[in-house]
Amino acid sequence: MNKTKRKIFETSMRLFAEKGYDATSIEEITATVGVAKGTLYYHFSSKEEIFKFLVEEGVKLLKNSIAIKTDKLTNSIDKLRAIILIELKVLVKYESFMTIILSQIWGTGSRSIICRDYVFEYIQMIQEIVEKGMEKGEIIQADPNVIASGIFGFACSSMIYKLRREKNIEIPELYLEIDKTFIKKLKK
Repeated sequence: MNKTKRKIFETSMRLFAEKGYDATSIEEITATVGVAKGTLYYHFSSKEEIFKFLVEEGVKLLKNSIAIKTDKLTNSIDKLRAIILIELKVLVKYESFMTIILSQIWGTGSRSIICRDYVFEYIQMIQEIVEKGMEKGEIIQADPNVIASGIFGFACSSMIYKLRREKNIEIPELYLEIDKTFIKKLKK
């Protein structure tokens, strides 16, 4: 991604997270980035395309990070621990991305469906790890969809945790709490 496209991408992500998609205009994006509309339209055909690209890239980053970490591990519990840690790091580093996903997932509009489809695809990736762990006898027998959705839910609830504390998340501290209260209980 070239420098201008990246700047449009990052600015749009921040504005969509702060103001919401509908309240963010192309004019505001171009003014904040410091480019002409023509430059923006050279990279993206519409605000909707920016949104789709943003969600696609964010989920791809998350899934690639998880694949890289979990492919090296053989134990399913260790894979789930790696997923939790990556989710927390993504939450802290790309909070705007998570805000957009979570604010858009509800509803029946096209953006909601896009976000929901990507989230469900991501949860399915986790569910497959859980199912393999159950087959190998490493994870207790339970509904793998509930477990996978819960793991994704920890990323979501971490944002609420941050808001309640009114300060930044301490990743190691939160990771240990999630491990102690949830992941360790999945171990067979």
